[in-house]
Amino acid sequence: MTALLQTSDLTLAFGGLVVANGINFSLDQGERLAVIGQNGAGKTTFINICTGLLKPGKGTVTFAGSDITGLSPRKIVRRGMARSFQLPQLFLEQTVRECLELSAGARAGRLSSWSPLAFASKGKEIDRMLDLTGLRDRQHERCINLPEGQRKLLDVGMSLMLEPKLLILDEPTSGVSTEEKYGVMGILMRALDEQNVTAIFVEHDVDIVKRYATRVAAWISGAIAADGSPGDVLANPLIQREVLGE
Repeated sequence: MTALLQTSDLTLAFGGLVVANGINFSLDQGERLAVIGQNGAGKTTFINICTGLLKPGKGTVTFAGSDITGLSPRKIVRRGMARSFQLPQLFLEQTVRECLELSAGARAGRLSSWSPLAFASKGKEIDRMLDLTGLRDRQHERCINLPEGQRKLLDVGMSLMLEPKLLILDEPTSGVSTEEKYGVMGILMRALDEQNVTAIFVEHDVDIVKRYATRVAAWISGAIAADGSPGDVLANPLIQREVLGE
């Protein structure tokens, strides 16, 4: 089976600091990969290269069978790779429904200053995403009034409206209360399953990693130090010492 995402000898340095050190990596359709590592270990650099925000000094990124190395983020999104950031990227003065309509319209190329926003998207698509993300009751609420957990859900919903094959989530439970985090992750995982979307999520919460990841990749000094099942990686003495601080 051809990997959905694959990197070969991915290398990048800023002066004498190597931030991606010959990364060879592959991800199959349907996986739920948790990316862990201390701050500065290279996690975000790797994601930024894959999503087009950074260009590698050497190596290639292949997505869905095509070389996407060096393509712009917009072109990569149109190929089917979307990203949700640690701080939700929302239109805070718009309602929940309007934000989803904006994403749907952008995907379809139907946004226009000459037509109402609702005409740029299909109502049934919006209704389905509201149900998937549990936001139906808040659809007419302005985003600025949403608690952090629901902002995260809307951010992911907007990404899913782009119909990606792969969604990269940057710390999906960051800023979410302990009481909310499992509920938020449960909704996110169900939405991904419903949409048949593969996921990579950067996460520092070990309990979240154990519960929701099917695979874990641990970064140390710009390279993948361990890659495998959550049980194997989290039990690795090197990872326990250098990543988990145990």
